[in-house]
Amino acid sequence: MSAAAASIFGAQGTVVAAGALLVLCMGLWATGLVAEIVTALMFFALAMLLKLAPAQTVFSGFASSAFWLVTGGMVVGLAMNRTGLGNRLARGLAARLPASYPGFVTGIVAFSFALAFVMPSNLGRIAVMVPVVIALCDAFGLEAGRPGRTGALLAFGVATPMLSAAILPANVPNLVMAGTAETLFNIHLNYLPYLFLHAPVLGFVKGVLLVACTILIFPDRLDGKRPELPPLPPLSGAERRLSVILAVMLALWLSDGWHGIPPAWIGLAAAVICLLPGIGVLPSASFGEIPLRTCFYVAALFGLTAVVNESGLGARLGHALLSVAPLEPGAPAKNFATLTVLSIGFLFTATANGAPALYTALAEEFSRASGFDLMSVLMVQVVGYSTLFLPYQAPPIIMTMDLGRLSLADATKLTLATGIASLLIATPLAYFWFRLTGRLA
Repeated sequence: MSAAAASIFGAQGTVVAAGALLVLCMGLWATGLVAEIVTALMFFALAMLLKLAPAQTVFSGFASSAFWLVTGGMVVGLAMNRTGLGNRLARGLAARLPASYPGFVTGIVAFSFALAFVMPSNLGRIAVMVPVVIALCDAFGLEAGRPGRTGALLAFGVATPMLSAAILPANVPNLVMAGTAETLFNIHLNYLPYLFLHAPVLGFVKGVLLVACTILIFPDRLDGKRPELPPLPPLSGAERRLSVILAVMLALWLSDGWHGIPPAWIGLAAAVICLLPGIGVLPSASFGEIPLRTCFYVAALFGLTAVVNESGLGARLGHALLSVAPLEPGAPAKNFATLTVLSIGFLFTATANGAPALYTALAEEFSRASGFDLMSVLMVQVVGYSTLFLPYQAPPIIMTMDLGRLSLADATKLTLATGIASLLIATPLAYFWFRLTGRLA
């Protein structure tokens, strides 16, 4: 604890003040009563005015590699949109979609997962692709009001945050988890081991469950005829250059265990190249179009967890949870289930973006109580925060509802059904996969 903080409140008062700030910020982020950027700036201002921690702790989020990966991902997403490469990829998908409703939904969900590899921004993918999915629905005869249109749009919206949890740089919760682990424990995650651990269950199995729930809740059928789409123009020079940039970025991400360059700096380098005159695809002035409020939000989350940890509040919260959580060494199945439920519980109070920050801040306490190593405790939470039950828990789903003019009732039906199916089917399979791969002893 900093001497400055102790001089104002004393040790006990600093813990109370940090707790009040935690409740205030998480409450505002979860309810959306004020814009998330306002809450982020409020955190920085109050933490410094109240001297809850030194400046290097409060603003540690800006030094995190995850912050820069979010920023780089925003630039790459804008490049996909401005060059038309994202639309071209979707049109290429349309030419391969089966002319059946189950095949159509399966293709939409698979495309959402595939796009996450090259476009590391959930909100960016939603903004670019929901209009494209709407156009695909129109082309296949799923006009407004039909359940198949609602199902296809919601399947894409839910798949975007849920399945991308299996790809390290592909969504904000992953980056919050990785950045908090780096800030608190100096743990650096690698792209390929993370993908190997999570993709089989969180990507493939949950994708199958999502498709099944969509077809059951929003039944429909296509007429069996493939639509005639107008031909695409030839690849532009900007699209070619961006394709090369993305291919190199993905290759370097996949081989980070060999060359040792963290994914964040690879993503940031790709963003810089996109903005370079001559060889890039965006004018430098376009950086002003990047929604930096999301980047500041992520930095504030990292800073908040660092303050919680340094003030001693994290340890106290951990002890309080451990007094009721049935964690004990030598009971891996029960510990896995308990940690997953704890991670899911944070979703209801802090949403998917904030839940990893709270959980990771307590990970050391969970590790000591369960006997799991710290990395295993961190990885189990991904199973939890990728299990969504309500639309508000993931901003990309809310954005899909807005763009697609979908009702909250329909979105809740799909998220609740998929969440329950994931909890009952995907979570046990994830446990067995963790054991099989040696992640859990």
